[in-house]
Amino acid sequence: MVRRIPERPAHPERICWGCDLYCAASDLRCGNGKERTQHPVETFGPDWMQFILPEADASAESAHIDHE
Repeated sequence: MVRRIPERPAHPERICWGCDLYCAASDLRCGNGKERTQHPVETFGPDWMQFILPEADASAESAHIDHE
């Protein structure tokens, strides 16, 4: 089961978002590296869902092109 990532967490800097464990930034149990993985809101800003979703929509549209 894949856990959904929250769209706007209250304190994203406190959690590592690199896997489904969502460890505290000071714990990092998965061994994903020495630094935590940032939440997309930290990387792309508060409108990160609009930044990411249009790409998925464009690829879905190109997959449904009618070939005449």
